[in-house]
Amino acid sequence: MAVGVHLALNSEWRNYRWGPVLGKGGVPSLVDSVGYFLPSTGAFLASKYDLGEVERELTAQVERALASGLRITYVDAHMGMAEATPQLREVEERLAKKYGLAISTYLGESYFSLWGEPVTSKKSALLAHLANAKRDTVNLIEVHVAERTPEMEVIVDMNAPSQNTPEAGVVAHRKAELETMLSPELAELVRSGKIRLVTYQQLLSRVGLAGMRRPQ
Repeated sequence: MAVGVHLALNSEWRNYRWGPVLGKGGVPSLVDSVGYFLPSTGAFLASKYDLGEVERELTAQVERALASGLRITYVDAHMGMAEATPQLREVEERLAKKYGLAISTYLGESYFSLWGEPVTSKKSALLAHLANAKRDTVNLIEVHVAERTPEMEVIVDMNAPSQNTPEAGVVAHRKAELETMLSPELAELVRSGKIRLVTYQQLLSRVGLAGMRRPQ
């Protein structure tokens, strides 16, 4: 299993907030009055964030992950925040180079996400996408999975009203994506060899750090 660091500069869930590894005092320009990351990309970009603090915080996130003993092979950006401006991208790219990590979407992947698909059509949307996916490139499928637990039941996404409807809240979306990934139809596609799973560790060994390219 290849493990990555989901570089975070936002905290978008009501009832479950988080702040920086370095704490409110370490990166004061990145947090609200009580020390949490700002909830939206718009709020972050409108704030007087300090790029030096961004780099120190994202470095601390990677170093905490490395210190866990897990073999970290790539990074990506929570809500796209660490890639929202050319200057923020440069920070992410320096960080990846420093630690010898791949950057998700920098290896020529064709990207598709289940996030915005309706709860009832997650599986059909994935299977339809796979049936027509590009054959000459790696296909990156983004999913968010969770079990239906009391903690997940109270989660509200402060940026996405479509994820918070009574019949289809955050937990319903994530449970449906979990069931999609565990579906017999997907398992059969893997078993039959119609799709082949690869990791960022394998991609990076093919392309190398020098072969990474910022997506157009």
